[in-house]
Amino acid sequence: MREFLMDAWLSALGVTHPVLQAPMAGVSTPAMAAAVNAAGGLGAIALGASDPIQAGAMIAETRARTDRPFNVNLFVHAPPRRDPVVEGAWCEALRPAFAEQDAEAPAHLHAIYPSFAEDDAMLALLLEARPAVVSFHFGLPDAARIAALKEAGCLLLASVTSLAEAQSACRAGIDVLMAQGYEAGGHRGVFDPDVHDDRLGTLALTRLLAVKADRPVIAAGGIMDGSGVAAALSLGAAAAQLGTAFIACPESAADAGYRAALMGEGAAHTVMTRAISGRPARCLPNRFTTLGAGLSARVPDYPVAYDAGKALNAAAKARGEVGYGAQWAGQGAPLARAMPAGDLVRAIVAEM
Repeated sequence: MREFLMDAWLSALGVTHPVLQAPMAGVSTPAMAAAVNAAGGLGAIALGASDPIQAGAMIAETRARTDRPFNVNLFVHAPPRRDPVVEGAWCEALRPAFAEQDAEAPAHLHAIYPSFAEDDAMLALLLEARPAVVSFHFGLPDAARIAALKEAGCLLLASVTSLAEAQSACRAGIDVLMAQGYEAGGHRGVFDPDVHDDRLGTLALTRLLAVKADRPVIAAGGIMDGSGVAAALSLGAAAAQLGTAFIACPESAADAGYRAALMGEGAAHTVMTRAISGRPARCLPNRFTTLGAGLSARVPDYPVAYDAGKALNAAAKARGEVGYGAQWAGQGAPLARAMPAGDLVRAIVAEM
């Protein structure tokens, strides 16, 4: 096996292999994070879809399972622009799909996930819990929040999709850059989903940031095995983050329909959609992505649209239909392997 030198910040966290498990809301679990840690990688949990009580319980459970540091991830999206006309039209556009599931479309939508940018209760929890690693998706917190987390001893990571976003993260004091390529599964980490997206791939973005940005870089997007990790390291990345690779692990919270779709033919044809949540996200093709592609109504902002998306999925699942889920997956999905998370990390390391 080829040996790779570890960056000092990874060594300080007790990480022995440059393999990071992505913090996937609705998929990653404390058990997964602990298993990845035990195998020498860096595990993660996602708090963006949790309130402070749920987040505190998740941190406590993860700490009960592992004595090593792990990454906690937060959403820092701009507050949604509420427009009752747009939201009403979106619910009306979804009404036939709800009717097919013997359900009523929502009369009103809600912003179901508060942004960390304005969630003081979540900040208070983190300052008390003092997790070793805190990462941000969709944007950056303000200077006061960043300063407070740094004072608490947290290493700060942020997803970026361009050099401009990376430069903003560096100016804000972010310690490590997560280079999210267009191949990545789940939500695009773009700071503003309404501006032009250059759609840089993982290879180009990783190398660009390794040369142009004055921070360690983690490559993320389409990486599924040791060969992919080694390629990212050769481009100057300090480590690689894998998400889709862990969905089929038994520690994953993915349901049976999601797992079956990941292992099916559709895995080779992932699509980017806003229809499910209101933000661009790469998903396995399913009934929801097909529905979204055929609708002309404007999609409400994230996470307001997600309120409708989750309601439609719940109604469908109640009738045994699994094709309306947020089945996020990257372009490397056909390489997914169903094995315990620790075994997967060890396989990846051997392949490197």
